[in-house]
Amino acid sequence: MTVVTRFAPSPTGILHVGNVRTALHNWLWARKHGGRFLLRIDDTDLERSKEEYVDAIRADLGWLGFDVDGEERQSARFALYEAEFAKLKAAGRVYACYETPEELDIRRKILLSRGLPPDYERKPADAPVPDDVAPHWRFRLDHDAAIEWTDLVRGPQHFEPKTMSDPVVRRADGSWLYLLPSVIDDIAMGITHVVRGEDHVSNTATQIQMFAALGASPPAFAHEALLVGTEGKLSKRLGSLGMASLRDEGIEPIALAALLARLGTSDPVEPVTRLAPLIEGIDFARFGRAPARFDEAELALLNQKILHHTDRDAIADRLPAAIDTARWNAIRPNLQTVAEAAEWVAVFDGPFTPTAADEADRAVLAAAAAAAPAIDWSADPWHALTGAVKEATGAKGRALFLPLRRALTGRDHGPDMAELLPLIDKDEAVARLSAA
Repeated sequence: MTVVTRFAPSPTGILHVGNVRTALHNWLWARKHGGRFLLRIDDTDLERSKEEYVDAIRADLGWLGFDVDGEERQSARFALYEAEFAKLKAAGRVYACYETPEELDIRRKILLSRGLPPDYERKPADAPVPDDVAPHWRFRLDHDAAIEWTDLVRGPQHFEPKTMSDPVVRRADGSWLYLLPSVIDDIAMGITHVVRGEDHVSNTATQIQMFAALGASPPAFAHEALLVGTEGKLSKRLGSLGMASLRDEGIEPIALAALLARLGTSDPVEPVTRLAPLIEGIDFARFGRAPARFDEAELALLNQKILHHTDRDAIADRLPAAIDTARWNAIRPNLQTVAEAAEWVAVFDGPFTPTAADEADRAVLAAAAAAAPAIDWSADPWHALTGAVKEATGAKGRALFLPLRRALTGRDHGPDMAELLPLIDKDEAVARLSAA
């Protein structure tokens, strides 16, 4: 069997971290098993679906590195839905209903007030049919067939259809709801595994009977725990955190993938620089049932750690030409985002105006300015410089190192000066010490 997964977003908005987590796990599972990962644009809501969101979805998947093996648009598949709907109608598995939304709401409230589940009550076959009301359509659940499956995350699942409402599959205006077209597409597209959030578990129970009614075996299902925020619930801001926002913040796509791949599992989050280890490690048996906690601070820290292991070649197109491999290796332990590398060009090449030195530091700086011209810059200029200044002034520790760092870089903190100083032109360094 060739594994086939799908990511099925609705183009009614931008992708957020919850959507991306679903896409990632589907993509990883397909790649691990040498299968196919398909994109299905669920655009049956023609009024709310926007082409700009379709373009954004494709762009975001590309940015994340999730290559797609095929794409379908639900809006191009209405003829297929009509044909399959006609089969279900002929078999008596879908039926017309004429209640208005107001009538259904009243019925629901009455049942709840009596302490009863607000399930839909089927009307008798000989119930009168209104002349002036267009019907909506429901799928008739088989009350005699218990619904069972072994979920890849949640384990054995059991639903009694007698306790469930027949779901609406088509509105009175002829438009489709999610449940039936999704099943029809999963059959036609050969989907073998459906990976989605645990909020779809009850939908799965209904859809398993739809697969059977259409003469197909259902795919395997993996329902993963939903994301929550650090405050205990998924905040509105976090739920709408889009890829453009993360890009603007300097988050690397591999950092987001590395975090989302392991959230909710028993595996540690690690600073990987390639998707390959995430592909190898995907295992739904290691996913827990507890909500997965997404923390933006954890993402930022992971992003920083990943940059510390990232080779220049991987991000060369986003670096100033002045930041060569040696300079990148020197500064990357101090970067939180790639964009910050541009700030170090002036540290290396100027123009540079050091801050005025404290009176207590002037002796150290004067000794450094005197010693620097005679130092061999191709060897170990930092230790040669600090050794000469220490011998001349007796300064040591912070009193020795901080004034020199400030004069040479304009910063109190930064990369190891032994690695950084040889990358600054000697004449430039001497001029900075003299000016300080």
